[in-house]
Amino acid sequence: MKETRSTCPYCGVGCGVIIESDGAQITGVRGDPDHPANFGRLCTKGSTLHLTATAEVTRQTRLLQPMQRLVRGQAATPITWEAALDTAADKFAQVIRDQGSDAVGFYVSGQLLTEDYYVFNKLAKGLIGTNNIDTNSRLCMSSAVAGYKQTLGSDAPPACYDDFNDAQCLFIVGSNTAWAHPILFRRIEDAKRANPAMKIVVVDPRRTDTCEIADLHLAIQPGTDVMLFHGMLHLMLWEGWTKPDYIAAHTNGFDALKATARDCTPDKVAQICGIDKTALLEATRLFATSTATLSLYCQGLNQSSSGTAKNATLINLHLASAQIGRPGAGPFSLTGQPNAMGGREVGGMANLLSGHRDLANAAHRAEVTALWGLSEGNEVPARPGKTAIEMFEAAADGEIKALWISCTNPAQSMPDQATVRRALERAEFVVVQEAFATTATCAYADLLLPATTWGEKTGTVTNSERRISRVRVAVPAPGEARHDWSAVVDFAQRLEVRLPRRSTTTLFPYPLQHSLAGDDAGAEAIWNEHRESTRGRDLDITGLDWKMLDALGPQQWPLPEGRSVGRVRLYEDGIYPTPDGKARFVDTPYKPVAEQREARFPFSLNTGRLRDQWHGMSRTGTLGRLFGHVPEPVVQMNAQDMARRQLKDGDLVQLTSRRGALVLPAQASAEVGLSQSFVAMHWGQEYLSGRSPTGERLAGINALTSPAYCPDSKQPELKHAAIRIAKAELPWTLLAIAWLPDDRALETERALRDLMASFAFASCVPFGAGGALTSGTAERTGVLFRAADLEAAPDAVLEQIEDLLALPSPDTLRYADARHGQRRTVRLVRTGANNEDARLEGFLLAGDTRAEAWIKTLLQDQLPAQAFGRQLLRPGSTPPVEVASRGKVVCSCFGVTETAIGDKLRHCAGTDAERLASLQGALQCGTNCGSCLPELKRMVRATTPDTAEAVP
Repeated sequence: MKETRSTCPYCGVGCGVIIESDGAQITGVRGDPDHPANFGRLCTKGSTLHLTATAEVTRQTRLLQPMQRLVRGQAATPITWEAALDTAADKFAQVIRDQGSDAVGFYVSGQLLTEDYYVFNKLAKGLIGTNNIDTNSRLCMSSAVAGYKQTLGSDAPPACYDDFNDAQCLFIVGSNTAWAHPILFRRIEDAKRANPAMKIVVVDPRRTDTCEIADLHLAIQPGTDVMLFHGMLHLMLWEGWTKPDYIAAHTNGFDALKATARDCTPDKVAQICGIDKTALLEATRLFATSTATLSLYCQGLNQSSSGTAKNATLINLHLASAQIGRPGAGPFSLTGQPNAMGGREVGGMANLLSGHRDLANAAHRAEVTALWGLSEGNEVPARPGKTAIEMFEAAADGEIKALWISCTNPAQSMPDQATVRRALERAEFVVVQEAFATTATCAYADLLLPATTWGEKTGTVTNSERRISRVRVAVPAPGEARHDWSAVVDFAQRLEVRLPRRSTTTLFPYPLQHSLAGDDAGAEAIWNEHRESTRGRDLDITGLDWKMLDALGPQQWPLPEGRSVGRVRLYEDGIYPTPDGKARFVDTPYKPVAEQREARFPFSLNTGRLRDQWHGMSRTGTLGRLFGHVPEPVVQMNAQDMARRQLKDGDLVQLTSRRGALVLPAQASAEVGLSQSFVAMHWGQEYLSGRSPTGERLAGINALTSPAYCPDSKQPELKHAAIRIAKAELPWTLLAIAWLPDDRALETERALRDLMASFAFASCVPFGAGGALTSGTAERTGVLFRAADLEAAPDAVLEQIEDLLALPSPDTLRYADARHGQRRTVRLVRTGANNEDARLEGFLLAGDTRAEAWIKTLLQDQLPAQAFGRQLLRPGSTPPVEVASRGKVVCSCFGVTETAIGDKLRHCAGTDAERLASLQGALQCGTNCGSCLPELKRMVRATTPDTAEAVP
């Protein structure tokens, strides 16, 4: 067995991993105890990385060779790399000659490596001469970038993870850290245990798991953060909690801001934000008067039509109270993706240039022109490029003719999916460079290029605390997959000879993948050029080299030539990277959300992450076990809102915005406030779909979200859309579920997805048995298909579903009443010496699906079924004999369910801490990755011990 140190490909925490491999197969993964981001810890997603790289998953989901689609809507066919790249080069060259360089666009990803990002940026701005390159980081971090630059002068998070240990007040706003950055949340829990006096304030419209650790929760109304922060500054001024000496010595613009804050009285803030004035005062006191205040923030601030204003007004509070530039204090933006920071460093966005330079700055453009060796008259173009929303709108309008999409899934993740899909359909040529063939965007590609992914790539990434880590190859690339940077360099070298020269020598002199120099040689050469672009800049890494990263491990920037270690935190000297060395207060008025609730659309729709899933789920969605915690798509609503509309848990409702509609099951949630709703961002058409009244396939949750964006950052308001919610009158329902062999379960799921458009509502997800990750036994894989419509589906469709789920067999039981739209099919598997034992292997319920209440438990918990016989075909929700469900999986690592936890807690006495310790000692839940700890603590408080039986 071989071990390889690398980095997790999920969130921006940047956890180190040790990959175990045997030959060409990844066999295991564990946290790297020496990596300073996680010290060996991994969350549920990181702990299961190796399971997403099995031979079965790879064969069923990965794109393994270049594919070309000669006719839109038809199947793609294999093509060689040589032919694929020549085809792409010919088409791009033709579009550029005929329509100009701005007729092409590149949409890339915060999951790319820094080296990938660098060559994409150089390809667009250097070789082609267009700034039409943007990234899904525009949906994620661009407001944080703009906020830092407006106030502090540079896109440089000033704090670090060690600051958790020194903070006396932790101010978490717009971040469900417990789910979105679980390993950082473990560090917060550690810091709170070590320092019980630390106060934690959470600002969030929802009462998320992050609130479980909070001393104070401000459940503000969606989008009112700017008013809250102005109101806090108003109180700081009133109470004398600002630091006039620091303000005078190190900042500009405070007087103008004071005038704005003066009007934001506690009464006004309480009314607009929907919070209590006493809570507002307490939050302000903790923030301003604590010896060290650290704020943590993410998409709740960023994904907003006022995203930059939210970021800047929060930073205003840090500057006004001098809570910056020292241990435990500062505004700390948590990066959403594993290398969104690296993309920002190389300028891989429409308004940026390499080394944190600005496209609008003529001197910066000249510096990059010289660095790249562009010839006279071929400078980096000054015209701003199209940002993400603008790029797809331009393609939908016919302005952009050719699109290159890499490592991202805009047909799932972008707002206003109707426009995005019109863009993909209208573009003359679409290239999708992707590791997984299962994403919705792949269906629109004229050319598909297979990319390497985690465990196969080489290069670097940068995490939230400015720490650069290596990504290393553990196993050979499967099939014909290539590193993204290598494929782009190969394409660029071909395109160079088809376009007028913009330099005297090639712009892409890097060794390709599989060259005699080795895979690392090309990545290192690209990284060295990037390193030189940082010389003299705020992120200067000229004192760092590839050997140092390999020998000493991850390093923080800045690390300029002559220094041996990077800077842990910034602005300790009070000097900022602005022309006068002073930070700037930003005076910006409060503006409400772009779409306000009103009579026709009375609900706010919020979107966000789940604990065990990642973005479009092209990777996490391959594992049934990661669906144990949240098994299917739902819309969460306040129980009072549901009662007013006479809705019960599981009732189907139609969500309608100004852009589209979608049907979902409703679920009452104590997390969600009145007139608010929440749907996880992950549910694209791959998992949640159906048929619109006009016969078109529905596009998942982002069919509803708004393309309105912040005028400064161009980041869309994915966190809010105005919607209406009404009961969906779809009386005919279907549930089909079955265990399947590992080597075809995911292919079956893909085939079932093709049937979603046969129904007004449909969802299709994998599931597992929810066993312990450490059991050493392979977990079974299943697929669940749910649908509803006005009337019964044709028998041919139902038979197709049965065939895909392998329900027909000699032991299959059947009942059918075509007249009333009723159909029940149950497959049994008999075992034992005389076939005396039986278990349920799969079933289909159509028409009357109430038996789901017990028959799904019988299957998923793999309970004995021999006593049921033909009673398995009976309708209704009451089982013939009692069936006890294990309940929802709470602890994914050890497969511990809410039922087991509740039973144990009823027998545990003592304090909450003692009961939790007793629970963990007995069941192990929460003792591995810790992602379930907030939920366990909530269950401890909610479960009353049986005093007659409870023991300490």
